[in-house]
Amino acid sequence: MKSSQQPANGVQRQPAEIAYRDEIARLIAEDSGPVPPGWQMSPKSVEAFLLGDSDRNIERKFVADRDMVVRIIISLCTNRGCLLVGEPGTAKSWLSELLAAAISGASGLTLQGGAISHVSQLLYSWNEALLRTEGPSRKALVPTPLLRGMMEGRLVRFEEIARCPQALQDAVLSVLSDRVVVIPELAGDDGVILAREGFNLVATSNSVDEGVHRMSAALKRRMDFEEIRPIRNLSDEMDVVLREVTRANRHAGIQVDLDPEVVEVLVTLFHELRNGQTLDGRSTDRLAGSALSTAEAVSVAHAASLNAWYYGGGAMTIEHLMHHVVGSALKDEPEDRRRLRHYFDTAVGPRKGEHWQRVWAMRSLIQ
Repeated sequence: MKSSQQPANGVQRQPAEIAYRDEIARLIAEDSGPVPPGWQMSPKSVEAFLLGDSDRNIERKFVADRDMVVRIIISLCTNRGCLLVGEPGTAKSWLSELLAAAISGASGLTLQGGAISHVSQLLYSWNEALLRTEGPSRKALVPTPLLRGMMEGRLVRFEEIARCPQALQDAVLSVLSDRVVVIPELAGDDGVILAREGFNLVATSNSVDEGVHRMSAALKRRMDFEEIRPIRNLSDEMDVVLREVTRANRHAGIQVDLDPEVVEVLVTLFHELRNGQTLDGRSTDRLAGSALSTAEAVSVAHAASLNAWYYGGGAMTIEHLMHHVVGSALKDEPEDRRRLRHYFDTAVGPRKGEHWQRVWAMRSLIQ
C-alpha cells in the first residue's frame, strides 16, 4: 500500500492565506460591502470567511457565536486592539491567523510573548554591518513584525502577550494609543514611524497558564477582550474533528477510513472529561493535567489514522484510537490516572453499544 501524492513543495503546513487563497480571492472579487481603510475585504466578508457561507461555497473554519465574531471584527476596525482570552486549545491562535489572512492577506507578522525579553525584539534592532559602515539609517533598521505591521498597514498577531515582561507590554502602549514609534537614533522624519491604515493588533492570552508575568493594567484598558470558549455542541465539534483530520491525513499522503462512530467516541470522551459532566448531565471528574481541547482531539485522531495506515491496514479502530487518547489524557498529574479510571467505571462501563464496549475493554491501558 503506497502513500498518495504529497504536496510538491514539501511544506508541512500552509498559512491560512495560502491554504484558502481561492476563497479569499473570490470573497474580494464578489465583495459589495464597505471596506475599512487598509483592509482587503469588508467586515461581512471577513465574517463569511470565518464562519462559512454555504451559498458561496465558503468553508466554515471557526465554530463560535456569530455575535462574538462580529464584535471581534468590529473591534479591529477601531484603534483599539483585540485580546482573545481562553483555555488552551480553544483555537485562539487559529482565529487570529484567520483574521490576519482575511483582513491583511498575510498572517506571518507574529510576535511570541514568551520569547520577548528586550525592546529590540518588540520594536526594532539594527543591521550591525550597515550600522558600523553607514551609521543609523532607515536602511540599517531591522523592524520587528510589530513595526512592519505599522509601516505596511497590516494586522499583527501577538501570541501569549501576558508572557511578555510587563515593562515591554507597556512599550506597546504608545503604539496602540498614538499609533507611533519614535526611533531616537534617527533624525527628523526618518525617526518617526506612523502607523498606516489597516494596522492593528490581535493578541492572545492563555487563561489557565498565564506564566510569570501579569498583564499590564494600562494595556488592558487599550484592548477589547473576548473570551474564546470550547465548542459546546457535540455535533459541531465532530464536524471540526472530521474535517481537520481528513485534511491532515490528505496532507500526510494517507488514505484512512474514518468511522464517524469512532470519531464520536473520541469527541464524547474529550467533551465529558473537559467539562466534568457527561452528556446526560451527570457529574464526573475533570482531568487536571490535560486541556482535552478540540485541537487535541484532532491530533489524537490524526495519530490514530497514522497508526491505522502504517500498522492496521488503513481502517482506524477503537484500539488504534484508545492508545493515543490515553497518551493525551494522562500527562504529569498523578491523580489524573485515578480520575480517568473512575470516569471509565462510572460513565464508560454502563454504556451500551459495540464501540463503547470496545472502549471499556481497553481500560487496562490506564491501570
